[in-house]
Amino acid sequence: MSRPPFLAPAASRRSNIASFIAMDVMREAKTLARAGAEIVHCEVGEPGAAPPRPVREAAIAALSGGRVSYTEALGIPSLREAIARNYATKYGVTVDPARVIVTTGSSGGFVLGFLAMLDHGGRIGIPNPGYPAYRNILDALGIESVPIETGPQSRYALSAAAIRAAHAEKPLDAVLLMSPANPTGVLTPASEVRKIAEACAELGIWLVSDEIYHGLTYEGEEATALRHSDDAVIVNSFSKYYCMTGWRVGWLVVPERLIRPIECLQQNLSISVPYLSQIAAVAAFQATEELEAIKAGYAKNRAILLEALPRLGLPPLPMDGAFYAYCDIARYSNDSMDFARRALREAGLAITPGLDFDPVGGNRFVRFSYAGSEADIVTAVKRLEGWLG
Repeated sequence: MSRPPFLAPAASRRSNIASFIAMDVMREAKTLARAGAEIVHCEVGEPGAAPPRPVREAAIAALSGGRVSYTEALGIPSLREAIARNYATKYGVTVDPARVIVTTGSSGGFVLGFLAMLDHGGRIGIPNPGYPAYRNILDALGIESVPIETGPQSRYALSAAAIRAAHAEKPLDAVLLMSPANPTGVLTPASEVRKIAEACAELGIWLVSDEIYHGLTYEGEEATALRHSDDAVIVNSFSKYYCMTGWRVGWLVVPERLIRPIECLQQNLSISVPYLSQIAAVAAFQATEELEAIKAGYAKNRAILLEALPRLGLPPLPMDGAFYAYCDIARYSNDSMDFARRALREAGLAITPGLDFDPVGGNRFVRFSYAGSEADIVTAVKRLEGWLG
């Protein structure tokens, strides 16, 4: 008796999400580098500097001490208390450490937050252009991301008026704010953050404030949404300002009614954030002098690009903060994927196409990350000059 042919099960529909193109570019760039090519990396938002010395020393001491174990799902008390103190020191805002939840980077924080706030089929407004993982995580969770267009009328920052208009068209359940923003580097003014918080309160929708690039502002004043709303859900991380990308440790600040739901989610999804990363993160708050020196390096890189990019016909959007230049390539191309591919292959320069951040208008933009060394940025400019003629 013959057996029926074997039918392999297919991957789930929820896993059929778009790739994170910046990571795809990094993979190709590293493949070329392994084959001998000299690549300048401006594609991924990763600090080129090592984690500060107190971070490394704390991790080594903890590892030398013996057992590395699970922690409480919400995070070790010393880290939650240190994060809460930082809000008082930096912003003059009092935060109960009980509202602080340690997460596996901001990415883990988004998953926990979205699951706790929004049901399947919920709708959340996100600024466009915006960080692609927002859309992709939401797609996997069955939550609808609603693009809210930004433009020159608001200096490419999210506005309360735009949120109200999107909600009037079809009700939203939440809104996501990122300031300074990825990919643009644009800062939402403190006065507008207040208006956004007030609009979300009036409309009865969640406000999620991604503050991962706080500490990396060069013009204007960065403002935490906590100053204007105890209901805001704050997402932050030790990855960017604190130079701890590979440690995968971040945090949420949430209203009291979300603490237990997120604790249960964390218990089941990851048990806890890695112990060594949490111990190291406590020490990060002792490294301000070293971290400010690293930031000064980004400021030098920014100044180089502010001079070079317009001269080369690649005008950037306002570069208020973070470490990105989001540049208009219309003088050269209407296909950012092709432009980035040719830059990598022909100039040895890895950059991210704008379609990663804006599926509609990103065809005429590319993003440069200037989080590397000054030598890298000088070399990148020289390669652009030679390649673009």
